[in-house]
Amino acid sequence: MAEEKSGLLIGANDKVPAAEAGLLGLQHVLAMDVYVPPLIIAGLLSMSAVETSGFLQVAFLACGIGTLLQTSVFMKMPMSQGPSYVPIGAIVGVFMANGAANGGMAAVIGSSAVAAVLLILLGLSGVYQKIVNTLVPSIVGGTIITCVGLSLLPSALNDNIFKASGNIYQNIELAAITMVALLISIAIGTHLPQLQRIFKIGSIVIALAVGTIAASFMGLMNWSTVAKAEWFSLPQFTALHYGVSFNISAIITFIIIFMVLTTETTGTWFAMSAVTKEEITNKQWNRGVIGEGLSCLISALLGSTPMTGYSTNAGVVSITGVASRRVFVAAGIWFVILGFFGKLSALLAAIPSAVVGGVFAVIVVIIMLSGLNVIGDLNMTGNKGYVIGVPIVMTLALVFLPDKVVNDSPQMLQYLLGSPITVAAITAVILNLLLSTKNSVAPVSTVD
Repeated sequence: MAEEKSGLLIGANDKVPAAEAGLLGLQHVLAMDVYVPPLIIAGLLSMSAVETSGFLQVAFLACGIGTLLQTSVFMKMPMSQGPSYVPIGAIVGVFMANGAANGGMAAVIGSSAVAAVLLILLGLSGVYQKIVNTLVPSIVGGTIITCVGLSLLPSALNDNIFKASGNIYQNIELAAITMVALLISIAIGTHLPQLQRIFKIGSIVIALAVGTIAASFMGLMNWSTVAKAEWFSLPQFTALHYGVSFNISAIITFIIIFMVLTTETTGTWFAMSAVTKEEITNKQWNRGVIGEGLSCLISALLGSTPMTGYSTNAGVVSITGVASRRVFVAAGIWFVILGFFGKLSALLAAIPSAVVGGVFAVIVVIIMLSGLNVIGDLNMTGNKGYVIGVPIVMTLALVFLPDKVVNDSPQMLQYLLGSPITVAAITAVILNLLLSTKNSVAPVSTVD
């Protein structure tokens, strides 16, 4: 079992029976909401129903392969890969500027592949861990984690509940039912130890099941899409279908996008490290970047969007107390299955966003609190308050920044404005270098 210092029920390297790992892996898949970015992109690119289904299919497959690679081979942390929101604008821009339906996706695939290869080379060079060890002490790492959770909270509440499709009052009711079910499950698991493995460890699956049943009774589940979906199909819309082309300006755009993605993923790794209380070694940092690049390269060739580590997983681990990498291997396998079985992916996509939002809101708050825990001593002596506080202000400022300001900005600046975590991370690093007279101990290990 996990060491006491972690506060986990099952540690990262602890073994879990296959059946239990499968159920807990599905729990992560349900909580991650990975189908949203592909669906947004498909809508913006005016894809047909068949193309949209195929786009979602390869996204699931890319998630699965990336998760298996990172968890078992490269980063070797309990972590799942998923499509990032950051590249959405860049994908649409490159697609439209390179012929749209007549070659646009080929340019997207080629540019993403080149940027992914450069990310792999960064990991192979060994430079990445030096950058992290030098620029990211605990105060900066903890602040980044806090901002990760904080930046996701408005999305959990607005996009998934208040501004989601459907009746707002029904959305609030569904979210409340799901959240209450989650808290009741955790309470039962806490006060009845003999039921802990069912109710605490499986609390998210239970909550989502209760929310889905409630949505079905309220007539909010679209079962027709599940009925129409095929049971089994092979990916059709890959690089073999679209082709691959290279455009200098598009490549530069994606290189910048991948720099932003790497910053966000770093925050996610910090978050998981904080939850599991396991330090990230220098080799892990470098291997993780290689795995991230390889994950994105495979995703590009499959015709999907760039992948990134999902911070949602850290919140799920904190709530359930289960960090076993076997669970994440199971999650990767589930994603691969979803990549081939249309009815299963259609079922997940049919779950109302408010149901997911009820759980997601709790998860992101847990992530935010984990960041404060990494910072440790919150005694605001010296300039410490500025190093922590200003990035938080920047995060909230970008979350609430009007769309008009973003749209009126230069394209390159839009990528930064669309990523509050990246701006918060850069701000925290710079302020710590300028204002701190003595850095805290870095939350990463110097062990090779």
